[in-house]
Amino acid sequence: MGAVTETLFESELFGHVKASFTDAHSDRPGKMEAADRGTLFLDEIGNLSYPLQAKLLNAMQSRQIVRVGSNRPVAIDIRLICATNHNLFQDVQKGMFREDLLYRINTILIEMPSLRNRKEDILPLASFFLQRFAAKYNKKGLTFHGEAVRKMQEYSWPGNIRELEHTIEKAVILSEGSLIGSSDLFLRPLDREKKYELGNATLEEMEKRLIERAMQQGGNNMSAVAKELGISRPTLYSKIRKYGL
Repeated sequence: MGAVTETLFESELFGHVKASFTDAHSDRPGKMEAADRGTLFLDEIGNLSYPLQAKLLNAMQSRQIVRVGSNRPVAIDIRLICATNHNLFQDVQKGMFREDLLYRINTILIEMPSLRNRKEDILPLASFFLQRFAAKYNKKGLTFHGEAVRKMQEYSWPGNIRELEHTIEKAVILSEGSLIGSSDLFLRPLDREKKYELGNATLEEMEKRLIERAMQQGGNNMSAVAKELGISRPTLYSKIRKYGL
């Protein structure tokens, strides 16, 4: 979301009419309208700007959307599923997320533990990604060496499932044989955080320093920085704003 302007993101969500902004060459329905009588999944909803939070809340309560550049409401009937890595209750206290929207979307809450806290899921997920990317890149008969399995289970996976998925895809692309070994898994050093003299630093201070270091190494390439940290670009932009980097 951080890679597009707020107007363009609003257009993606609610749609637009012809000539409502530059490059709006024709009428176009948004994601909410396209999901009518179905389900819409919004990932990283914690990154949604405050004005767009208000518009989303209004759309959910009125069950209508208004395309960008139009005054005509369009009725919608959708099931909304949201995901975030933010603590939205804390964001509400900080004035970063609307309390009324939080309680509107918080009908059923499912908390997903970090991958490091459910190590029994690492191998099944890795095997799933291995099959997917082996088929995608036409590499048959790929399997994990025992050392690769041990390396994955011992790693802390700070980027969670996204980092695991990216790691397996990279290993498949670079593989030259049928066996994925531990050297094919490009992971951050396990003692990386220990390179800092953190003392009594909080988790947020540790996270800020890790982001600062990645940005110093990645320069202006935010995609590379996000991949290095094992997070999405919208999440990276959100954290940059949060820490004033």
